[in-house]
Amino acid sequence: MEPTMTIKPTAAIAKPKRLHASVAFPVAALLIASTIFAAFVALYGKNPFEVFGLIYQGGFGSGFAWQDTLARAAPLILTGLAVALPAQAGMVVIGAEGALALGGLAGAVITLPFVGAPSLPMQIAMLCSGALVGGIWFAIMGALRQYRGLNETISSLLLSYIAIAIFHHLTEGPLRDPASLDKPSTHPIDPRYMLPSIPGIDVHAGLAISVVLAVLAYFVLRHTVWGFSLRVVGGSAKVAKLVGLSVNRWVIGTAAVAGGVAGLAGAIEVAAVQGTANSSLIVGYGNSGILVAFLARQHPLAIIPVACLIGGLQASGSLLQRRLDLPDASILVFQGLIFVCVLVGDALLQKYNGSDRS
Repeated sequence: MEPTMTIKPTAAIAKPKRLHASVAFPVAALLIASTIFAAFVALYGKNPFEVFGLIYQGGFGSGFAWQDTLARAAPLILTGLAVALPAQAGMVVIGAEGALALGGLAGAVITLPFVGAPSLPMQIAMLCSGALVGGIWFAIMGALRQYRGLNETISSLLLSYIAIAIFHHLTEGPLRDPASLDKPSTHPIDPRYMLPSIPGIDVHAGLAISVVLAVLAYFVLRHTVWGFSLRVVGGSAKVAKLVGLSVNRWVIGTAAVAGGVAGLAGAIEVAAVQGTANSSLIVGYGNSGILVAFLARQHPLAIIPVACLIGGLQASGSLLQRRLDLPDASILVFQGLIFVCVLVGDALLQKYNGSDRS
């Protein structure tokens, strides 16, 4: 009798194991952060159960709450993609706030010389100009990384500060509407150029654009040669060069696409919510996008529900302030705790995967 050979499906077992861990660690991080936040509000003299009840009510407890949550989720999806896409190329980018501000500014001023023009071309012009300016801004960061060896995390953060300074200078100076007395802003866009609402849910069309781009990003990253090539570049620049990929082009191009979606988020905020470029654009969507991307494990489809979750948290801040007299920044504390716990969980996950491979 010939000896039989038993093959252990270790690869088939290891992959689901790592997949389960990649889901379990962010969930555990969220639960731990919630526990710490509950202790924080208890020390503040408030009932944690009442606080979490109001968070649910303010973010998800009614149709109006869902409208507010989804409206906030739209820019969070895009700024989350602005972090997740460069991550595929091995970059850690945290400067989406600046690209969003400049994209919103570009979207606000591009239509001013064309008052009275048809609505659709002007709406497209606003979105495209925001994406273009944001893309150029992030491309600078990619070029600095590839040609000058500057760390992209630091350079993207510094470029964000520069972009915000430019935004304030222009909105309070050369591009300021003289009628904006208390809150400096650009001239308002023609009301006809505002983006329409999605039928049935009364949320602006920017949400649909964001979701479509997230789905498109998933398809490109997971099911095309472009996505595979990008992962090769992110995995090893030396291997990418050996197989004939231009690492500089891929890195700078990915940075430009990421900046483009962040700039698009700013243009959508102007074209769908604000109607003008002012300081209301700079409310932390870019910074919250970092949390969204990390909590979603850089997965484009997971970014959508995570953005809704973070959007719901932010929507509940005013309700906590009205009902319990908690500072509106309490939600920022909660977000910060989630981020810290996610980072710790990510470090533990990497250690876990490393020990699993060994």
